[in-house]
Amino acid sequence: METDEGPASTSTAGTAARVRAVIADAGVSQREFARRVVMDPSKLSRALSGTRRFTVAELARIADEGRVDADWLLGTRPRERETAPAVHVEGGRPLQIVRETVRLIAEHGFHAVRVADIARACATSSAAIHYHFPGRAELLEAAVRWCMDEDTTRRAAHLAEADDAAAELRQLIALQTPRTAQQRRQWAVWLDLWAEAARSTAVGRLHSEYYRQWRETVTDVLRRGAGQGVFRAGIDPHAAALTLTALIDGLATHVLSVSGPESATAADAMHRTLTAHVTHTILAP
Repeated sequence: METDEGPASTSTAGTAARVRAVIADAGVSQREFARRVVMDPSKLSRALSGTRRFTVAELARIADEGRVDADWLLGTRPRERETAPAVHVEGGRPLQIVRETVRLIAEHGFHAVRVADIARACATSSAAIHYHFPGRAELLEAAVRWCMDEDTTRRAAHLAEADDAAAELRQLIALQTPRTAQQRRQWAVWLDLWAEAARSTAVGRLHSEYYRQWRETVTDVLRRGAGQGVFRAGIDPHAAALTLTALIDGLATHVLSVSGPESATAADAMHRTLTAHVTHTILAP
Protein backbone atom coordinates (compact mmCIF):
# COMPACT_ATOMS: atom_id res chain seq x y z
CA MET A 1 0.00 0.00 0.00
CA GLU A 2 1.31 3.45 -0.91
CA THR A 3 1.14 6.10 1.81
CA ASP A 4 1.35 9.88 1.75
CA GLU A 5 5.07 9.70 2.27
CA GLY A 6 6.16 6.21 1.22
CA PRO A 7 5.09 2.56 1.39
CA ALA A 8 3.84 1.11 4.66
CA SER A 9 6.24 -1.29 6.41
CA THR A 10 6.82 -3.27 9.61
CA SER A 11 9.01 -0.46 10.94
CA THR A 12 6.20 2.09 10.55
CA ALA A 13 3.82 -0.26 12.38
CA GLY A 14 6.30 -0.53 15.24
CA THR A 15 6.75 3.23 15.36
CA ALA A 16 2.97 3.71 15.42
CA ALA A 17 2.69 1.29 18.36
CA ARG A 18 5.35 3.19 20.28
CA VAL A 19 3.66 6.53 19.57
CA ARG A 20 0.39 5.05 20.87
CA ALA A 21 2.24 4.12 24.07
CA VAL A 22 3.47 7.71 24.42
CA ILE A 23 -0.08 9.02 23.95
CA ALA A 24 -1.39 6.53 26.54
CA ASP A 25 1.29 7.64 29.02
CA ALA A 26 0.27 11.27 28.44
CA GLY A 27 -3.27 10.40 29.59
CA VAL A 28 -4.96 12.63 27.00
CA SER A 29 -7.09 12.08 23.92
CA GLN A 30 -5.47 11.54 20.54
CA ARG A 31 -6.81 14.91 19.37
CA GLU A 32 -5.39 16.72 22.41
CA PHE A 33 -2.03 15.03 21.90
CA ALA A 34 -2.06 16.17 18.26
CA ARG A 35 -2.66 19.73 19.48
CA ARG A 36 0.26 19.48 21.90
CA VAL A 37 2.67 18.33 19.20
CA VAL A 38 1.23 20.81 16.69
CA MET A 39 0.11 18.14 14.25
CA ASP A 40 -2.95 17.83 12.05
CA PRO A 41 -5.18 15.30 13.93
CA SER A 42 -6.08 13.54 10.67
CA LYS A 43 -2.39 13.06 9.83
CA LEU A 44 -1.73 11.63 13.30
CA SER A 45 -4.67 9.25 12.89
CA ARG A 46 -3.46 8.07 9.47
CA ALA A 47 0.09 7.59 10.73
CA LEU A 48 -1.16 5.54 13.67
CA SER A 49 -3.27 3.39 11.34
CA GLY A 50 -0.29 2.80 9.03
CA THR A 51 -1.57 4.66 5.96
CA ARG A 52 1.16 7.31 6.10
CA ARG A 53 4.63 7.64 7.62
CA PHE A 54 5.53 9.97 10.46
CA THR A 55 7.96 12.63 9.32
CA VAL A 56 11.23 13.08 11.18
CA ALA A 57 10.04 16.44 12.52
CA GLU A 58 6.77 14.94 13.78
CA LEU A 59 8.66 12.23 15.64
CA ALA A 60 10.97 14.89 17.11
CA ARG A 61 7.96 16.79 18.48
CA ILE A 62 6.34 13.59 19.77
CA ALA A 63 9.60 12.62 21.51
CA ASP A 64 9.86 16.12 23.00
CA GLU A 65 6.30 15.97 24.35
CA GLY A 66 6.63 12.40 25.63
CA ARG A 67 10.13 12.97 27.00
CA VAL A 68 11.45 9.91 25.19
CA ASP A 69 14.29 9.32 22.75
CA ALA A 70 13.33 9.82 19.10
CA ASP A 71 15.54 6.83 18.22
CA TRP A 72 13.37 4.68 20.52
CA LEU A 73 10.30 5.75 18.56
CA LEU A 74 12.05 4.52 15.42
CA GLY A 75 12.95 1.24 17.13
CA THR A 76 16.71 1.74 16.91
CA ARG A 77 17.39 2.21 20.64
CA PRO A 78 15.93 0.91 23.95
CA ARG A 79 13.51 3.24 25.68
CA GLU A 80 15.17 5.77 27.97
CA ARG A 81 12.84 8.31 29.51
CA GLU A 82 14.38 11.67 30.30
CA THR A 83 14.31 12.73 33.93
CA ALA A 84 13.31 16.26 32.94
CA PRO A 85 12.69 18.26 29.79
CA ALA A 86 15.85 19.66 28.23
CA VAL A 87 14.35 23.15 28.33
CA HIS A 88 11.58 24.13 30.74
CA VAL A 89 9.03 26.04 28.68
CA GLU A 90 5.27 26.06 29.17
CA GLY A 91 3.67 23.37 27.02
CA GLY A 92 7.02 22.20 25.64
CA ARG A 93 9.29 23.59 22.95
CA PRO A 94 7.00 22.98 19.92
CA LEU A 95 4.10 24.90 21.46
CA GLN A 96 6.44 27.70 22.51
CA ILE A 97 7.63 27.95 18.92
CA VAL A 98 4.13 28.18 17.46
CA ARG A 99 2.94 30.63 20.14
CA GLU A 100 5.83 32.96 19.40
CA THR A 101 5.26 32.54 15.66
CA VAL A 102 1.61 33.58 16.07
CA ARG A 103 2.68 36.61 18.11
CA LEU A 104 5.20 37.65 15.49
CA ILE A 105 2.68 37.21 12.65
CA ALA A 106 0.24 39.43 14.55
CA GLU A 107 2.88 42.10 15.16
CA HIS A 108 4.73 42.11 11.83
CA GLY A 109 2.61 40.33 9.24
CA PHE A 110 2.72 36.85 7.75
CA HIS A 111 5.47 37.42 5.20
CA ALA A 112 7.72 39.46 7.49
CA VAL A 113 8.31 36.64 9.99
CA ARG A 114 11.70 34.92 9.64
CA VAL A 115 12.92 31.74 11.32
CA ALA A 116 15.74 33.79 12.89
CA ASP A 117 13.12 36.08 14.50
CA ILE A 118 11.27 33.08 15.93
CA ALA A 119 14.50 31.58 17.27
CA ARG A 120 15.36 34.88 18.95
CA ALA A 121 11.90 35.10 20.54
CA CYS A 122 12.28 31.54 21.87
CA ALA A 123 15.84 32.20 23.11
CA THR A 124 17.14 29.33 21.00
CA SER A 125 18.86 28.74 17.66
CA SER A 126 17.47 28.50 14.14
CA ALA A 127 18.76 24.93 14.09
CA ALA A 128 16.56 24.11 17.08
CA ILE A 129 13.55 25.57 15.26
CA HIS A 130 14.32 23.47 12.17
CA TYR A 131 14.65 20.37 14.37
CA HIS A 132 10.93 20.62 15.15
CA PHE A 133 9.77 22.28 11.91
CA PRO A 134 12.15 21.65 8.96
CA GLY A 135 10.78 24.41 6.73
CA ARG A 136 9.42 27.91 7.25
CA ALA A 137 6.24 27.04 5.32
CA GLU A 138 5.54 24.04 7.56
CA LEU A 139 6.14 26.14 10.67
CA LEU A 140 3.85 28.97 9.56
CA GLU A 141 1.11 26.51 8.60
CA ALA A 142 1.41 24.79 11.99
CA ALA A 143 1.21 28.15 13.77
CA VAL A 144 -1.92 29.15 11.85
CA ARG A 145 -3.54 25.79 12.52
CA TRP A 146 -2.77 26.07 16.24
CA CYS A 147 -4.12 29.63 16.35
CA MET A 148 -7.39 28.60 14.71
CA ASP A 149 -7.73 25.48 16.88
CA GLU A 150 -7.28 27.57 20.03
CA ASP A 151 -10.01 29.94 18.84
CA THR A 152 -12.36 27.03 18.11
CA THR A 153 -11.69 25.41 21.50
CA ARG A 154 -12.24 28.67 23.37
CA ARG A 155 -15.47 29.32 21.47
CA ALA A 156 -16.82 25.82 22.19
CA ALA A 157 -16.08 26.21 25.90
CA HIS A 158 -18.03 29.47 26.11
CA LEU A 159 -20.97 28.13 24.12
CA ALA A 160 -21.22 25.16 26.50
CA GLU A 161 -21.88 27.61 29.35
CA ALA A 162 -24.85 29.30 27.62
CA ASP A 163 -28.44 28.51 28.63
CA ASP A 164 -30.00 28.90 25.18
CA ALA A 165 -29.17 29.97 21.63
CA ALA A 166 -29.72 33.65 22.39
CA ALA A 167 -27.09 33.44 25.13
CA GLU A 168 -24.79 31.55 22.75
CA LEU A 169 -25.10 34.34 20.18
CA ARG A 170 -24.25 36.96 22.81
CA GLN A 171 -21.19 34.88 23.76
CA LEU A 172 -20.07 34.72 20.12
CA ILE A 173 -20.38 38.50 19.77
CA ALA A 174 -18.35 39.07 22.93
CA LEU A 175 -15.65 36.63 21.80
CA GLN A 176 -15.37 38.27 18.38
CA THR A 177 -15.10 41.83 19.72
CA PRO A 178 -11.36 42.61 19.88
CA ARG A 179 -11.02 44.12 23.37
CA THR A 180 -8.16 42.18 24.95
CA ALA A 181 -4.60 41.88 23.68
CA GLN A 182 -5.23 38.22 22.89
CA GLN A 183 -8.38 39.01 20.89
CA ARG A 184 -6.60 41.76 18.93
CA ARG A 185 -3.68 39.42 18.22
CA GLN A 186 -6.09 36.73 17.00
CA TRP A 187 -7.84 39.20 14.73
CA ALA A 188 -4.55 40.59 13.41
CA VAL A 189 -3.52 37.10 12.31
CA TRP A 190 -7.00 36.42 10.93
CA LEU A 191 -7.05 39.57 8.80
CA ASP A 192 -3.49 39.08 7.58
CA LEU A 193 -4.49 35.66 6.24
CA TRP A 194 -7.33 37.00 4.09
CA ALA A 195 -4.76 37.91 1.43
CA GLU A 196 -3.35 34.37 1.60
CA ALA A 197 -6.86 33.01 1.07
CA ALA A 198 -7.30 35.28 -1.96
CA ARG A 199 -4.05 33.91 -3.42
CA SER A 200 -5.19 30.34 -2.69
CA THR A 201 -1.97 29.41 -0.90
CA ALA A 202 -1.84 26.36 1.40
CA VAL A 203 -2.21 28.57 4.46
CA GLY A 204 -4.94 30.57 2.72
CA ARG A 205 -6.91 27.40 2.03
CA LEU A 206 -6.55 26.43 5.68
CA HIS A 207 -7.88 29.85 6.67
CA SER A 208 -10.83 29.45 4.29
CA GLU A 209 -11.71 26.09 5.81
CA TYR A 210 -11.71 27.50 9.33
CA TYR A 211 -13.81 30.42 8.19
CA ARG A 212 -16.33 27.97 6.72
CA GLN A 213 -16.44 26.17 10.08
CA TRP A 214 -16.91 29.49 11.90
CA ARG A 215 -19.86 30.47 9.69
CA GLU A 216 -21.38 27.00 10.18
CA THR A 217 -21.12 27.51 13.95
CA VAL A 218 -23.11 30.73 13.67
CA THR A 219 -25.63 29.05 11.34
CA ASP A 220 -26.12 26.19 13.82
CA VAL A 221 -26.73 28.62 16.67
CA LEU A 222 -29.31 30.50 14.60
CA ARG A 223 -31.01 27.26 13.59
CA ARG A 224 -31.23 26.11 17.22
CA GLY A 225 -32.55 29.49 18.31
CA ALA A 226 -35.31 29.34 15.72
CA GLY A 227 -36.28 25.91 17.02
CA GLN A 228 -36.25 27.16 20.62
CA GLY A 229 -38.45 30.13 19.72
CA VAL A 230 -35.91 32.72 20.93
CA PHE A 231 -35.27 33.95 17.36
CA ARG A 232 -37.71 35.35 14.85
CA ALA A 233 -40.04 32.90 13.13
CA GLY A 234 -39.09 32.17 9.53
CA ILE A 235 -35.49 33.36 9.91
CA ASP A 236 -33.11 31.97 7.28
CA PRO A 237 -30.12 30.72 9.35
CA HIS A 238 -27.72 30.70 6.39
CA ALA A 239 -28.58 34.22 5.20
CA ALA A 240 -28.59 35.61 8.74
CA ALA A 241 -25.19 33.99 9.47
CA LEU A 242 -23.73 35.45 6.26
CA THR A 243 -24.91 38.95 7.20
CA LEU A 244 -23.80 38.72 10.83
CA THR A 245 -20.31 37.33 10.08
CA ALA A 246 -19.77 39.96 7.36
CA LEU A 247 -20.77 42.68 9.82
CA ILE A 248 -18.39 41.27 12.44
CA ASP A 249 -15.51 41.18 9.93
CA GLY A 250 -16.05 44.77 8.81
CA LEU A 251 -16.41 46.21 12.29
CA ALA A 252 -13.41 44.29 13.64
CA THR A 253 -11.28 45.59 10.79
CA HIS A 254 -12.18 49.14 11.85
CA VAL A 255 -11.38 48.41 15.52
CA LEU A 256 -7.94 47.10 14.60
CA SER A 257 -7.23 50.18 12.50
CA VAL A 258 -7.20 52.41 15.61
CA SER A 259 -4.91 52.24 18.64
CA GLY A 260 -4.59 53.61 22.14
CA PRO A 261 -7.70 54.73 24.07
CA GLU A 262 -9.64 54.99 20.81
CA SER A 263 -9.43 51.22 20.32
CA ALA A 264 -11.51 50.59 23.44
CA THR A 265 -14.09 53.14 22.26
CA ALA A 266 -14.22 51.47 18.83
CA ALA A 267 -14.62 48.03 20.43
CA ASP A 268 -17.52 49.32 22.54
CA ALA A 269 -19.15 50.77 19.43
CA MET A 270 -18.67 47.46 17.59
CA HIS A 271 -20.33 45.53 20.41
CA ARG A 272 -23.27 47.96 20.58
CA THR A 273 -23.78 47.79 16.82
CA LEU A 274 -23.75 43.99 16.76
CA THR A 275 -26.08 43.79 19.74
CA ALA A 276 -28.51 46.22 18.08
CA HIS A 277 -28.38 44.22 14.83
CA VAL A 278 -29.19 40.97 16.66
CA THR A 279 -31.97 42.63 18.67
CA HIS A 280 -33.71 44.17 15.67
CA THR A 281 -33.24 41.42 13.06
CA ILE A 282 -32.72 38.09 14.86
CA LEU A 283 -34.21 37.98 18.37
CA ALA A 284 -37.89 37.20 18.67
CA PRO A 285 -39.90 40.37 19.46
